Amino acid sequence: MRKITLLLLLLWNLPLLAQQVEISGMRIWSAPDHVRLVFDTSSQLSHNLFQLKNPQRLVLDLNSATLKGVVPKLERNNLLIKRLRVAERGKNSLRVVLDLKEAIRPKSFVLKPNDKYGHRLVLDLFQSKKVAVSRSHRPVKTVGDKKLRDIVVAIDAGHGGEDPGAKGHSGTYEKDVVLAISRKLAALVNKEPGMRAVLTRDGDYFLPLRKRMAKARDARADLFISIHADAFRDARVRGASVYTLSRSGATSEAAAFLAKKENSSDMIGGVTLDDKDDVLVSVLLDLSQNATLQASSEAAGFLLKQLKKVGKTHKPRVQQARFVVLKSPDVPSVLVETAFISNRQEERRLKSNKHQTKMARALMQGIRNYFAYLPPPGTLLAARATRTHTINAGETLSAIAVRYQVSLNQLKRANRLKGSNIRVGQVLDIPTI
Repeated sequence: MRKITLLLLLLWNLPLLAQQVEISGMRIWSAPDHVRLVFDTSSQLSHNLFQLKNPQRLVLDLNSATLKGVVPKLERNNLLIKRLRVAERGKNSLRVVLDLKEAIRPKSFVLKPNDKYGHRLVLDLFQSKKVAVSRSHRPVKTVGDKKLRDIVVAIDAGHGGEDPGAKGHSGTYEKDVVLAISRKLAALVNKEPGMRAVLTRDGDYFLPLRKRMAKARDARADLFISIHADAFRDARVRGASVYTLSRSGATSEAAAFLAKKENSSDMIGGVTLDDKDDVLVSVLLDLSQNATLQASSEAAGFLLKQLKKVGKTHKPRVQQARFVVLKSPDVPSVLVETAFISNRQEERRLKSNKHQTKMARALMQGIRNYFAYLPPPGTLLAARATRTHTINAGETLSAIAVRYQVSLNQLKRANRLKGSNIRVGQVLDIPTI
């Protein structure tokens, strides 16, 4: 009878034993505004989360879990965490305690396996006090009696943190090489008179795609460049590529934008949309997107021309795609695939400091040429530029005014035109404003 009882107890507890989750690793990623903890688990993990005060602590109970990996060391300058402790809680569970530097807003969620990771539990810690970001602040310089602002270039290093991007044959991660190139490019932009760089990420941490867009818009960027390193199953494929947003991508983004218009306060070129009806918003959005797509295409052309001087390009022309980071309706946006990291030769080049510098210089020259061709109004570059436009077949005076962001009357006055009649080959002076 005792043997039967023991057998029944064993059978009863088998499901509990089978549900025991192994934590094989823990990782900590620090971003400027939050900290992320990631737990690698053998299966989906049940957990409880609560906070304690005096002193500030965050407690994470991991149910039916055992720790097999190593607890990571905490960096001294961690934004939010003073100390990390892990201990057994009963026989089959764990308790993780975070001693905090300040009050935080925690968020936890589980992720299913993908091609790079297995099951994961993610814990994000956000500062309870949001840092206000001014959308209107732009450094200004004075020339004569005019206040002129810097041109702002937003540089986006793709991937980061838990999202390493593509991986080369020798173990090189896309997130690392594109960050190195982005930092070099930002340094060159900051050395350029009348220009200023903004890095969407300046470290190894995850940043959602739309937050990258938001950072560019918050900085009121004149150009957004997202830098990546491509990969393909055929290791022979190589070369750089430049992308802009496809028309279908712009259309879908416009639909999403209009759908949420009533529940959000957003801007297109400084125009508040909250008090506008849907028809007017649709027209404003369409005008803004058309101008942005045109500017994106022109910037991409200048960048591709310079990349061709560095090495082989994958495609001879600018490509279009529906990349999320290119969907800002009012910031010209370009995505650059610097090379195929899946190609052994190009992986070696991407790891090279010399090649990274060469790539950054090529992109800088493309940026320089684009803004020399189309300097944004109110900038130092625009004040210094003497711009002319030679009229091509099919062009109209109003379209030229829109292209250079001047009014039709200003364009007429600058060229002493009484009407709107123009001829092919005629050279117009473009006024600076």
